Amino acid sequence: MGLIQREIEKYGIPCISISIARKFTEEIKPPRAVFLRWPLGHPLGEPYNVKQQMFVLKKAFEALMNIKEPGAIIDLNYRWRRHEDMG
Repeated sequence: MGLIQREIEKYGIPCISISIARKFTEEIKPPRAVFLRWPLGHPLGEPYNVKQQMFVLKKAFEALMNIKEPGAIIDLNYRWRRHEDMG
């Protein structure tokens, strides 16, 4: 995704990655990303947990607005817990 993001950003459209594989994100260097230490296949959270998924999306959009340095990765330090109330 990072390679595609860089091309899209050339046309003035800001992009952000939601990463669960930090090593690959660091190597690909997308314009900006948030990282969650969550299981593969679940970048937004648990299946059917809409509240948790919306929380992650909200944090990603906040990071999209706040990251000023290209290639920055913000760690979202939330633990993977089934049925956790994400606020």
